[in-house]
Amino acid sequence: MFPSHDGLYGIGELAERAGVTVKTVRFYSDNGLLPEACRSAGGHRRYGPEALGRLRLVRSLRALGLPVREVHRVLDEEETGAGSVLEDAVAGQLRELGSQLRALRWREAGLRLVQECRPGERADRLRLIGAVSAPPDTAPLARFWRGWLPPRMPAGATAAFLEAVVPQPPEEPEPAQVLAFARLYAFVTRPCTGAERPQPAAHRSEGAGRPAVLYAGLAEAYELAGAQILRGREPSPGPELDSFVDAYASAYGSRDTLAFRRVLAGQLAADPRIDRYWELVSEVVTPPGGTPEPTPGSAHDWLFAALDAQLVARTGRGHRAGRVSASPR
Repeated sequence: MFPSHDGLYGIGELAERAGVTVKTVRFYSDNGLLPEACRSAGGHRRYGPEALGRLRLVRSLRALGLPVREVHRVLDEEETGAGSVLEDAVAGQLRELGSQLRALRWREAGLRLVQECRPGERADRLRLIGAVSAPPDTAPLARFWRGWLPPRMPAGATAAFLEAVVPQPPEEPEPAQVLAFARLYAFVTRPCTGAERPQPAAHRSEGAGRPAVLYAGLAEAYELAGAQILRGREPSPGPELDSFVDAYASAYGSRDTLAFRRVLAGQLAADPRIDRYWELVSEVVTPPGGTPEPTPGSAHDWLFAALDAQLVARTGRGHRAGRVSASPR
């Protein structure tokens, strides 16, 4: 079908040529995406020859998921020939689609988790995974650690610390990882009693006076220890332990001596533990059957065991390396 004798399309003609319904053409017209050339004497919409190409472009943009307001901006840019609205709009849609896909993968793994468990476990698992959004939100984990950190930590040091201790949910989780994250979420959001005092001595007023120095040094020591853990090396003195002890010595304004190491080991052995958090973190970041990834908690245990082994070798006395504390552990 061709335009009428005046070179204009009627709404039905335009819809047929573009392969859409009259209702669709009317919707785009009413929203300003498809300007009319004029109205007939009977009040019917008439469109110029350029309307067919514009309608096809609008249809393609909408098929990509762009909302009407973004389509408006793209069309305006097409007319002016300036800017990069289309590229920005497509990038935004890709980000949104990625978030939707992550949510779907999380929900799929959650459904498989419920499907594969024993009937007696379903109520508990439904309760756990039902409390977590999809894709899961890590903000509660960050809040947990913000309340655990010493006061007056610089913003940059806090951000670096949170990046190290808050695990990112896997992009394509297995059911076991969904369960581990749900349990981790429950762990950090459970009510705390007044008797609980999770902060180690280094966080209190009589402890380290330079928390940013302490945590920067610990981050370096944990990274060094993590490499040794991946190699399967048993805890032993070396540059990893020296870096670990130096973090505390620098924060306390002390020298790294054997006496200081003995006092430090005693303090760390008496500090509270957050073992369960790190066990669950390891399960979240490690696919079933994979090699467990080192965490700050496992790195701290390795370093304390190395310190304990050194003290036993030099003084004959240790601090039960199998039950050490951690900062943060």
